[in-house]
Amino acid sequence: MHEALFWKKEENDAVKCELCPFGCIIPEGKVGNCRVRKNINGKLYSLVYGRVAAYHADPIEKKPIYHFAPGTRTFSIATVGCNFHCVHCQNWELSQSTRIMGIEMSPEEVVNRTISSGCQGISYTYTEPTVFFEFALDTMKLARKAGLYNVFVTNGFINEEPLKLAAKYLDAVNVDVKAFRDEFYREICKAPSVEPVKRTVELLHKLGMHVEVTYLIIPNRNDNEDEIREMCKWLASVSDEIPLHFTRYHPDYMLNEPPTPMRTLMRAKEIAREEGIKYVYLGNVMVREALNTYCPSCNELVIERGYMELQAINLASFDPPTCPGCGAELNLRGLKYTQRVLK
Repeated sequence: MHEALFWKKEENDAVKCELCPFGCIIPEGKVGNCRVRKNINGKLYSLVYGRVAAYHADPIEKKPIYHFAPGTRTFSIATVGCNFHCVHCQNWELSQSTRIMGIEMSPEEVVNRTISSGCQGISYTYTEPTVFFEFALDTMKLARKAGLYNVFVTNGFINEEPLKLAAKYLDAVNVDVKAFRDEFYREICKAPSVEPVKRTVELLHKLGMHVEVTYLIIPNRNDNEDEIREMCKWLASVSDEIPLHFTRYHPDYMLNEPPTPMRTLMRAKEIAREEGIKYVYLGNVMVREALNTYCPSCNELVIERGYMELQAINLASFDPPTCPGCGAELNLRGLKYTQRVLK
């Protein structure tokens, strides 16, 4: 166990967790909504510090992160637990576990394994990095000293103060905007609202963080064209250069809607382009054109991808990243890590 950050004492030995917008009031001996933060004798502890339930070396494109350090490999780690309870979760065995499990791994060991596996960075992913915040934070600090990058793949349901602290050590973030209606969040994710997620994207962009957004399209749930257009308008108002990934849903856990039709994904991409978003991708599909990066000024192919991996990169300059066709500067970051791989 490890004493948690971001909590305060309440009456009768209860504590209030201030890590995420749930703001759980936790009586002595009980856990919060995420099941991995527990009140022990009037103090809040993380039950998953150093308990790694999943780890793997992945292409960064799998996160999906397309515009930061393309072509690199990232050491991905997770603990059990999540502050959402999505009925369609693909990693539900870990995220919804009621049992604390995993192998012991210190922040130092995570960094050492990252380096020995030939990865250029670490991704805090698979479940929700917010709920293993303390472990992620200590690991990120060491990773930064070792010259590695740090990536969060998150549902974005985190309070401003811890987000600002994490951002000091983060290089890129993919935020999963699960829908654009509060009803979806209440019914499907068991969370109150999309608003904290929107604030996370807005704050990260304001802080200068590299941000990408994923929107998993689920038939009959969040595939309404008006909802998708509203989301795209909001994202373009934050920045029209934030890469947007529309991902194909397939049945999992407790949700049995049919897989997303390809025409729905293609129409979503059209809507995003109509609303001015420059970089739009489709995920969980084998359509090469939907995976590649094209210059938004002249449509020159600048990054060619296979399924979740880099095939070729075509730039006039890496610093700054420049289109070879028209010379426009492109929203690509972390290319120093890419250049290390290319060498």
